[in-house]
Amino acid sequence: MAVEELQSIIKRCQILGEQDFKEEDFGLFQLAGQRCIEEGHIDQLLEIIQNEKNKVIIKNMGWNLVGPVVRCLLRNDKEDERKVYFLMLDLLVKLCNPKELLLGLLELIEEPSGKQISQIILLLLQPLQTVIQKLHNRAYSVGLALSTLWSQLSLLPVPYSKEQIQTDDYGLCQCCKALVEFTKPFVEEVIDEKENSLENENEKLKDELLKFCFKSLKFPLLTAQFLEQFEEAGNDPLRCFASEIIGFLSAIGHPFSKMIFNHGRKKKTWDYLEFEEEEDKQLADSMASLAYLVFVQGISIDQLPMVLSPLYLLQFNMGHIEVFLQRTEESVFSKGLDLLENGLLRIEDNSLLYQYLEIKSFLTVPQGLVKVMTLCPIETLRKKSLAMLQLYINKLDSQGKYTLFRCLLNTSNHSGVEAFIIQNIKNQIDTSLKRTHNNKWFTGPQLISLLDLVLFLPEGAETDLLQNSDRIMASLNLLRYLVIKDNENDNQTGLWTELGKIENNFLKPLHTGLNMSKAHYEAEIKNSQENSQEVQKSKDLCSITVGGDLPNMPPEMQLKVLHSALFTFDLIESVLARVEELIEIKTKSTSEENIGIK
Repeated sequence: MAVEELQSIIKRCQILGEQDFKEEDFGLFQLAGQRCIEEGHIDQLLEIIQNEKNKVIIKNMGWNLVGPVVRCLLRNDKEDERKVYFLMLDLLVKLCNPKELLLGLLELIEEPSGKQISQIILLLLQPLQTVIQKLHNRAYSVGLALSTLWSQLSLLPVPYSKEQIQTDDYGLCQCCKALVEFTKPFVEEVIDEKENSLENENEKLKDELLKFCFKSLKFPLLTAQFLEQFEEAGNDPLRCFASEIIGFLSAIGHPFSKMIFNHGRKKKTWDYLEFEEEEDKQLADSMASLAYLVFVQGISIDQLPMVLSPLYLLQFNMGHIEVFLQRTEESVFSKGLDLLENGLLRIEDNSLLYQYLEIKSFLTVPQGLVKVMTLCPIETLRKKSLAMLQLYINKLDSQGKYTLFRCLLNTSNHSGVEAFIIQNIKNQIDTSLKRTHNNKWFTGPQLISLLDLVLFLPEGAETDLLQNSDRIMASLNLLRYLVIKDNENDNQTGLWTELGKIENNFLKPLHTGLNMSKAHYEAEIKNSQENSQEVQKSKDLCSITVGGDLPNMPPEMQLKVLHSALFTFDLIESVLARVEELIEIKTKSTSEENIGIK
């Protein structure tokens, strides 16, 4: 019935000119053709499409059959029927109006979700390429197609592990490979027509291709993880995709070195690419991704000048590292750590001049490292951030180290980080005291100014000593070191001049705070022990508040926490007592020496 109905519609349309086709004819043709497919009359439908007499009708109306044919291909696994459907699709692509086909194919690509996204993209990329190559307004068509394809692909999860890449459950890796093949003819067209008279159209096509390349650098390449093993690098589909995208950029853009080094400058040498404000924001992510691929993965690095200094490369990449560290995805900010390491390892210790810290990224990057160190849930990344911060400190000159220490002491708001910085200050003082000529930044007045940020309690005696225990212990150890190493008569560090201020701002409030905290915790332990029998009877959980709220916990765990806190206070108290003992010994010894001299 459906076949007869379709033949009837065709017979009526054969006597009409294509300008006389009515909207009603299109609707009836689509319904009848769809019914033929649903009822399994695919051989008869194929004959109708192949009939030369129906050529004009198929050209104008046949695109309506593409959707039903594609859906059958997706759900049908019978090989004989699939061959017929593929033949039908090829004929429709060959015979139908390319403008209508382009829109129809893109609508089909936009329909699915989940794992079906890759299935339909892989199925339709070749027909889509064929259709676009028939159109004259190539730039618009390529731009529309690539934008639609990228939007759909960006809905797919990026595989991270080797196993995920190999299984490729969502088909992203396959799609990336197919997308390269889809794009290649248009890239070659831009290259071939660089001296063609149609320069304006060629520039538009180039812009569309460049937009796609930069979008691809953001997704999937910004979050993609690459196989570490060198022998497997050639088998990594995402790395291969990255190489192809960078190859496209290099082939159709300005010289590669100009493209990579001119982003972010006030006057760009490749300003033909007109990004809107939001796209310009995305461009920062794309350029950071490109920098990682070139400098860490080594893709196309041979195209860069070999004369560039390591300091120049570090300065260039710091902005990109800042972009990476601002992101919250572990797979992204880990690339920032790798790029930073790559840049720092190229330069000598103590060679990074303090003036570089006047560049915003040279201060925001170490602050970003602190965030990773304190907030990242992955231990390996926290440790790597700590190692990178230490490496960064090592590369700075003395004034740069001094400036960075002040900045991080004022901004980190984390006891462990502050303890780390204080340990570094101690190391720099030690190095300075061992030199023939003292380093003015870690001796005398400059050091005293820095010690003012270290040897004090933020809230006096009421400071939460448990919360700040790491910082307090590091400060006491630094003070102990200074008392031992610097004699009062030499006073190279300026410590002995400022001793009265240190006692008033740090040592005395610390004594008072320790007494208050120990009394408070001892009282809590006593209360907990007195109430333990009632708690055991009622089986209820208890909660405590000491230096902040603690979660509900069993009584025995509560006692462990309280005893642990007391142990920390005892440790601080013992170091404090030793410091005060050393101060007394040193001052007494100096007084006796002075009396002896007189």
